[in-house]
Amino acid sequence: MTAGQAVEMRVSGRPPSMVPGHVASKLLGLAPQDDAALARISTRMHWAHGVNHGLVRAAIARAGLQNPAAMSAHFALMWSSDVVLYKVLGIAPWPWKWSLGELAPDVLHKGLYVLATSVAYERMA
Repeated sequence: MTAGQAVEMRVSGRPPSMVPGHVASKLLGLAPQDDAALARISTRMHWAHGVNHGLVRAAIARAGLQNPAAMSAHFALMWSSDVVLYKVLGIAPWPWKWSLGELAPDVLHKGLYVLATSVAYERMA
């Protein structure tokens, strides 16, 4: 997901998202002093999120789902849990109120993450 985001940001000119940093700050009661601190928190949260959702993919497989159903379930769980978390924490409105410029990269990158995670999981299994 990180590689896909780097390419997309270069092509689109979009700056890095600070949403992971805002989520972590609210959940952990952090108060970043400046944009650099928020960016560091965002990077750490981004990686922690990826690791944790890798475990979700493994749990989906252990529950008996196989591709493509496993990938569909993984994407649905990942995307919907993030959307609800953003809304509950007051970070973002419901996705039907997002602009295409906000929605498309989020769906694209999570879709790429699900694909890469499923390929990696299948190879390791």
